[in-house]
Amino acid sequence: MGSPVDGTTAAWRAAGESHDVELAAGCLAEEVQVISPLTARFRFRGREQARDMLVAAFAVIDTIRYHTELGDESARALFFHGRCRGQEFEEAQLLRFDGDGRIVELTLFGRPLPGLTAVMAAIGPVMLKRQRRPAVARLIGAATAPLALMTRAGDKRIVPLADPARGAKGPA
Repeated sequence: MGSPVDGTTAAWRAAGESHDVELAAGCLAEEVQVISPLTARFRFRGREQARDMLVAAFAVIDTIRYHTELGDESARALFFHGRCRGQEFEEAQLLRFDGDGRIVELTLFGRPLPGLTAVMAAIGPVMLKRQRRPAVARLIGAATAPLALMTRAGDKRIVPLADPARGAKGPA
């Protein structure tokens, strides 16, 4: 039989892949903190704020498929491939656990930039609408949509110009 951390980690992975908010929230300590990859301006504090963030995330992220897990009884790093608004991305999650095996801190990291900005443009308005703040949701949506568009277009047309293989010449 596995440890409490093994059970929490397995439940967290299953919750993400099935978009099960309640199962995911059950993995969290009451005093959990979620550290976003999108801003350093605030953190989600407590199970209810984290749960609200998960509702929005599961609403805009189409697929989550975990592929790697590393760590021990105090911390685990999980990695998954996802898709948001047609943009593929990869997320790393650093989970820190309390003495009961619940997640007390969740730090999120994402790549590549077009996928990360697609998540940013999608998740903020959903969270704000759920908070009954439609004007701020429209503002955030209007502010983030151009960034998502620019990164998507730049990644497709401009970034390939810097590909080392593109300018590679054979041996002199």
